[in-house]
Amino acid sequence: MNPSLQHKLFVTAQIAQSGRGPLPDGSTRMWSPITSTLITGHSDAVLVDPPMTTAQAAAVGDWVAASGRNLRQIYVTHGHGDHWFGAIPLRQRFPGVAVRATEGTTKLMAAQNQPDFRAEFWDRVFPGQIPAGDVEVSVVDETGFELEGVGLFPIEAGHTDTDATTMLHVPQIGLLVAGDVVYNGVHLYLTESGGPSGIDAWLAALDIAEALRPATIIAGHKDPHAQDNPSQIQATRSYLTDARRLLATSETAEAFYRAMLALHPSRLNPGALWGGAQALFPST
Repeated sequence: MNPSLQHKLFVTAQIAQSGRGPLPDGSTRMWSPITSTLITGHSDAVLVDPPMTTAQAAAVGDWVAASGRNLRQIYVTHGHGDHWFGAIPLRQRFPGVAVRATEGTTKLMAAQNQPDFRAEFWDRVFPGQIPAGDVEVSVVDETGFELEGVGLFPIEAGHTDTDATTMLHVPQIGLLVAGDVVYNGVHLYLTESGGPSGIDAWLAALDIAEALRPATIIAGHKDPHAQDNPSQIQATRSYLTDARRLLATSETAEAFYRAMLALHPSRLNPGALWGGAQALFPST
């Protein structure tokens, strides 16, 4: 056992989206900050969720290099491209790095990287900014993998802000890298929730996270100034229960959006909320 495992975070800044229109107040629609976690031992490291653009990946690569550790593995918590496109250039920069993900995540990664989907979404929203290429993924299951003899364990969470999401648990140090199961000070991405049933599934995933009793919990999207403590599980739960209640009482996307903003005014990136509101109320 290695008691010296540690972690540190790199949180990207919000960046502007293209081709999706402004928010109701006329402001530019932004992309949420993205959290990458570096878990380090004496000499080696595992990177969880590299970000999406070429520039972001270069900055994370510099940060990893400055750690003085050898990057051996990358783990991807779920299939959304903003949590793994950066692995494409990072594997070129750090040869021999193994990219690991569960079977469900691997399938969704491939879907996100299909030429038609990329052209329709990623390359339209971030023209010229997303790395191109394929990533060879080593599929892992709940038995996990190791960093310098210490177990790191994927935890299946099911549907949260997309299907087949996972968390990475390092029980020896009380660390749970929660991916998008938990959001910390950032508006949740509800676009794929499909309504109350999807929200209920997400609430069940939060119960899984809570049952692990982590001392530290890292959200896939977080306010860089926020603390990484377990209270974010309940904060995410409260946001989801508010959304479920307002889905039943709101008549339009804008009414839902404004009601959620009133309840959660300090969260970053209302653009994520506006996108969810439009998906949940498509006829308004």
